[in-house]
Amino acid sequence: MGLKVDTCVARHQGDRREQQDRSAIFAHPKRGGVMLAALADGMGGHSGGAMAAEQVMLKAKQNLEIFNPGESPQELLDGMIREAHVVIKLTRFTSEQDPHSTAVLLLLHGGRADWAHTGDSRLYHFRGDRLVHMSGDHSLVAEMVRKGSLTIDQARHYPHKNILIGCLGGEREPMIDHGRVEQLQDGDTFLLCSDGLWAYFEPEELGGVLKAFAPREAAEMLVNRARERAEGAGDNISLVIVKLSDPEAAKLEKAKADAAVARKMLDESKRRSGR
Repeated sequence: MGLKVDTCVARHQGDRREQQDRSAIFAHPKRGGVMLAALADGMGGHSGGAMAAEQVMLKAKQNLEIFNPGESPQELLDGMIREAHVVIKLTRFTSEQDPHSTAVLLLLHGGRADWAHTGDSRLYHFRGDRLVHMSGDHSLVAEMVRKGSLTIDQARHYPHKNILIGCLGGEREPMIDHGRVEQLQDGDTFLLCSDGLWAYFEPEELGGVLKAFAPREAAEMLVNRARERAEGAGDNISLVIVKLSDPEAAKLEKAKADAAVARKMLDESKRRSGR
């Protein structure tokens, strides 16, 4: 039996006037077991950011629908990002807005996962509660940390930490980082999220919540905690959780736990009889 996939998509407007984040999960219309999680954090004035994030969702869906086994997952994900970038740039000439967006995409297919991202929306990969991978932000402050100009603690309080050096809609081509897992396993969990969420958490806390709770409950808990910690000044929040489990392994663990309880009850009964 294959791995069971549980998912949740969640958004909250935070304390902003408009929700400019977008997040979604798309299933391939013809090929079972192929799905795409997508998240975008739009920027660019009234409605401009929302428009940009919508283009990421549109290109992601369109390109997934024509994806076939044997084609390069990396080229697919790159195409989604680059096509969205071109369309977002074109909207600058047809409106008074200056739209930009981040993008993070996760493709599950054939028992493996591939992902790509640009900007400072993140992808976390946990196995159980252990962090396996966290995407690197394409931001000024993250670049300064990488070069040793700032410590991680200094970066948390740096005044220009929201400046991006890579995103969609800018003059430069977007920076795109990639990753993959060749063989998905029981306990693999992926979290895609905007900075309105990850800014309030260390990876250890995220991993603990994701392991302990089903995706829907985990999403509700993380959003509520982020809202509390924002203290009335929170950004838009957007997240996608994809959690994989092996039903047979779960049954085996339950059987072992039940057997242990039965042995304990039997031992207790024997002790009482010998009194």
